[in-house]
Amino acid sequence: MLQTRSSDHAPMIAPGHRVFGIKIGSAAVVVIVLALLPLYASEYAVSVGILIFLYMSLGQMWNLLAGYSGLVSLGQQIFVGIGGYTLAMVTQAYQLSIALSFFIAAGISVVFAFIVSFPIFKMSGVYFTVGTWIVSEAMLVFFRNWEFVKYDAGYNITVAYRISMPALYLGSLAVGVGSVVLVFLILRSKLGLALMAIRDNEGAAETRGVRLYRTKLACFLISSVYTAITGVVLYLNITYVKPGAAFGIDWTVCMVFIAVIGGLGTIEGPIIGAVIYVILRQYLYNFPGISMIILGVVAVAIIMLAPAGIMGVLRNKFGFTFFSVGRQLPAGFGSIRKKAAGRRGRPS
Repeated sequence: MLQTRSSDHAPMIAPGHRVFGIKIGSAAVVVIVLALLPLYASEYAVSVGILIFLYMSLGQMWNLLAGYSGLVSLGQQIFVGIGGYTLAMVTQAYQLSIALSFFIAAGISVVFAFIVSFPIFKMSGVYFTVGTWIVSEAMLVFFRNWEFVKYDAGYNITVAYRISMPALYLGSLAVGVGSVVLVFLILRSKLGLALMAIRDNEGAAETRGVRLYRTKLACFLISSVYTAITGVVLYLNITYVKPGAAFGIDWTVCMVFIAVIGGLGTIEGPIIGAVIYVILRQYLYNFPGISMIILGVVAVAIIMLAPAGIMGVLRNKFGFTFFSVGRQLPAGFGSIRKKAAGRRGRPS
């Protein structure tokens, strides 16, 4: 990597490190401005912000599965439902703290995801997709017939009424920003490198030593746990949970819309997609009978005009990316390889 020297006595700073520092500083400023939103914005704007951050988190977790490991799941609503019902049971049935529900939801989701992974990971492609959807439908039927959770009647989460909107907004902001940071750190790790290798060429990744099952399982467990945590905060905002809504496929439909429209396989994509999705949904409340049709038409139009998503178009045309997760070879690596190749080519 090229280096510059600002003065004879100044330390050498790589341009890439300087750009990374600027990006981190810019992101910190944006987060601070967003955190202060309840001080200067209307309640409606704050409520929209809550939805954007929570849907952004859901989109990031589905994108981590489909965009980086090829696990196209239609059953992630399972973990939204686990989060919602854990919150209801912990706070309503047992009168325990909200904080405890996050840990219990995470524990239940990781155990459930691990158990379910054995049968569904034996499937691939469209069979895996259908398998995850079947599991989610089975969970829906199970909760509708489970006396412990009041069958299909649902639970009113009264503890949510004691949480102020600014506090809920800050919690949603933490979950949304946390999802971005989590995905970024994963993709910068060895696990992320393996996931991107699987995404680009699964067969080649396996021949190079990537353990496909273990890598995909780790991704599946992480996505499931964080989706359940997001589900807890979602139902603090919704305040009422019942099986049909908690385990409905609408949750996964919105995740797919957000990730695909924003840009599958990019960190920025679910951020853009969440903003578009929430704003569209707010506007489409004026068209209750045809709102889903309009949303579908918008999705098809964007997919036809920009198959790689909005972020994919920006990256391909202008080379723009904010969260760079690519690797760079160290300085002089090319010359080292040439010398090594030359030595191998010399006669003994």
